[in-house]
Amino acid sequence: MFPHNRPIHCPPRYVVHDHFVRRPQPIIHPVVHVNRLNIVDVPEHIYRPVMRNEIVEHRPPFCCW
Repeated sequence: MFPHNRPIHCPPRYVVHDHFVRRPQPIIHPVVHVNRLNIVDVPEHIYRPVMRNEIVEHRPPFCCW
């Protein structure tokens, strides 16, 4: 038979089994609501009636004979 050899020791190998657990991370999104009042100039036509009195005389034509 053969004599036994001395064992050779290699450096260890690591096998990692990663596991993940979900953990909520709050993310805040601010929303700003702006109420605007936009003023636009538009023409407004205003008619002011004017009343006046006129006198009209109807006479027969004047004749000098």
